[in-house]
Amino acid sequence: MKNLFRFLAALSLAAVAFAQRDIGVVDVTADTSTIPLAVRSSSPELQNLALTAFNVHGRFRLVASGAAYTVTFAPAGPTQVSVAVTKGSAGAAVLSETVAGTSLRHALLKAADLAVTKMSGLRGFFAGKLTFVGETTGKTEIYTSDLFFGNVLRWTSDGKQLIGPHWSPDGTRIVFTSYRTSFPDIYVLDLQSRQRNVLASFKGTNSGGRFSPDGSRVAMVLSGEGNPEIYVGTAQGRQIRRLTNDQAVEASPVWSPDGSRLAFVSDAAGGPQLYVMSAHGGAMTRLKTDISRYCAEPDWSKGDPNKIVFTAGVNKGYQTAVFDFTTNSARIVSHAPTDSIEPAWLGDGRHVVVTFRAANTRSLWVLDTESGKATRLSPASFGPASNASYLAP
Repeated sequence: MKNLFRFLAALSLAAVAFAQRDIGVVDVTADTSTIPLAVRSSSPELQNLALTAFNVHGRFRLVASGAAYTVTFAPAGPTQVSVAVTKGSAGAAVLSETVAGTSLRHALLKAADLAVTKMSGLRGFFAGKLTFVGETTGKTEIYTSDLFFGNVLRWTSDGKQLIGPHWSPDGTRIVFTSYRTSFPDIYVLDLQSRQRNVLASFKGTNSGGRFSPDGSRVAMVLSGEGNPEIYVGTAQGRQIRRLTNDQAVEASPVWSPDGSRLAFVSDAAGGPQLYVMSAHGGAMTRLKTDISRYCAEPDWSKGDPNKIVFTAGVNKGYQTAVFDFTTNSARIVSHAPTDSIEPAWLGDGRHVVVTFRAANTRSLWVLDTESGKATRLSPASFGPASNASYLAP
């Protein structure tokens, strides 16, 4: 029990206030590998959204002249956008296509993703969706939105603490932990019926639910048998099987993109560190991050399966870091004057959405893990926003 209290206290980032000023943009260096880009549209609505989107992307640099590429958007119907990409001053055609979406806004973001792939080879992430914890009511509730905080919807009205919302792979469900009954239980919210079902409500703590890549299983952390341990069950909360069995405390399981392994946090080495094990159980192997005595909140990249992003303790605060299996090493990738925590990969294996936590504020940002550039997503008018999960388009 002593280990449990010590470990959970260390993991409770939200309880540690790191008093720094709130900021607008973190642009660490002028990346010479960026692509100079011009964006044009006859529609002010499309122009503004396209500029907002490309401004967060670390591979591109918006310019007024001397662009390597020019991207032009035009409305082509209520829910369609035409996109044209030309190269250099000669204007050689690279792309010309009409893209349909669920709305004009959605079609623009899909068209911009298509342009990103044509110009850089990277997978686009603009048209993805977020689920996150917001506090516009004064209480933590679950919200969804597009990446740029359009179409914001609130899905709960519990007035109780909520943490850890995560998408199902098909985007129809969200698994999360709620203190609705004053004890932490795991729920699944069906977005089509708006019904919620209890996934795990056992004695002790129930938390950390994450869907497997095929949506058939859920990894979770349960403490009913003693220490918090990693378990896996069906997406309906059945056939729950314990994977870890030791005196350490485990937390934050996340699936590998192929569903064969789990990464998680354990204090088996005396403090929170990252471990990997088979999704069917067996030996657990520590990842040699070697950059911090505090490593937590892992997320495994689907865009680049060789990378795990996580939160690392740095000096008196926290920053975002990436472990790379190809080099078997980790590096700090954020340079925020605040805490940079709760990282979640976007779809390209390069960018993540993180929570920047300053004094009495929490906001969502896109962070480019290669350049360190960070751009705010959640508007100040929305209030505190944190703990995001991303659903690829």
